[in-house]
Amino acid sequence: MKKPTLFFALIILLASIAACNKEKNAEPDLTPKPIELTARAHEVIGSSNQFGIELFTRTAVDEDGNLMLSPLSASVALTMALNGSGGDTYEQMREMLGYPADLTLTEINQAYKGLVSQLLTVDPKVTLTLANALFYRLGFPVKPPFLNTMTTDFDAHVEGLNFDLPSAIDVINGWASDNTNGKIPQVITEITPEAVMFLMNALYFKGDWTYQFDVSETQNRPFYLDNGSQISVPTMASNVMAMRHFGSGFGAMELPYGQTNFSMVVIVPNTTLNDFYPQFTPEVWQEITDGLDGQTQRVKTMVTMPKFEFDYEKMLNDQLQSLGMVDAFLPNGANFSGISDQDIFISFVKQNTFIKVNEEGTEAAAVTTIGFETVSLPPSFDANKPFIFAIRERTTNTLLFIGSVMNPVE
Repeated sequence: MKKPTLFFALIILLASIAACNKEKNAEPDLTPKPIELTARAHEVIGSSNQFGIELFTRTAVDEDGNLMLSPLSASVALTMALNGSGGDTYEQMREMLGYPADLTLTEINQAYKGLVSQLLTVDPKVTLTLANALFYRLGFPVKPPFLNTMTTDFDAHVEGLNFDLPSAIDVINGWASDNTNGKIPQVITEITPEAVMFLMNALYFKGDWTYQFDVSETQNRPFYLDNGSQISVPTMASNVMAMRHFGSGFGAMELPYGQTNFSMVVIVPNTTLNDFYPQFTPEVWQEITDGLDGQTQRVKTMVTMPKFEFDYEKMLNDQLQSLGMVDAFLPNGANFSGISDQDIFISFVKQNTFIKVNEEGTEAAAVTTIGFETVSLPPSFDANKPFIFAIRERTTNTLLFIGSVMNPVE
């Protein structure tokens, strides 16, 4: 009776081992985790995407080299500023950012808060951090309701600094470096006497490809420039699982990171890139993403793509003004009464970005900095102490009278 018992025990053991091996070799669940958002929040994201594509294309037409912007970082920073604007300044910024007129600031802020809280934790295999900050000149009167909105709705670091000390620049740059894993160590080099506040957003991303490239396959391959010339660059090449979409005048491919919530979409035009920019509209971007999202599975694809790494810095004043945000930059036209009773305006909006793409994955960072200055008052001269006075004829410099006042009422 013992032998059958031993036999069945052996069968159960082997079955357990086989099950364990099967579980180890099973394909991991690569279904992206859904992010729960309200209908209004989806409108905010759609608006941010449209703004981002338009800002990118208007920036790209003036650039000859590599460039990278962060639509999310710019949108968050400008929305922080929107919370302190009023009148035409508010309407121009709201319309440029694409928010519907019936969408309240509270709804916009809550949409971002809900999105960011889930983005940061949706994929444990991807590192994503987003931070906001407000640095103001000590003594500059910032309204408490605005500060409260920055801390509660945007979880911003708020700090008053003596802008006249060199250490203030170090603190601001240090915050940017700390919140981009050291990839963007400097965003400002000086603080003008008129500067009163900086609104900042920092975004950092690090993700490994879901299907990594074989390092042994990387070698120098041709890369064809828009001017017709050819160069040789280190290029990755592997059979990886990808999704593709082909549209009018371009091809697009999507490579996922981690559990596939995040991905890189690569768009290669049939013509030159400069010729393609005017065609690349928010509607074309929507077409590409709809085409990719409509596919049920990835296809093994031989992908070749160059490794690349660069940083980029861009003042965005001109591009934002061309998109309709005009009054915010006018010393005598801006309305930021929600921030302070003093007359202030936006002196600059700048982005610093960094990206590195290799066989393992991608590391990217962005910092958006919005600088505010006080409106320069007319030059003043106070004769509020004993003074000399003179009366002359100007063409001959003939001195007619000269005297001094020690006491105006004596």
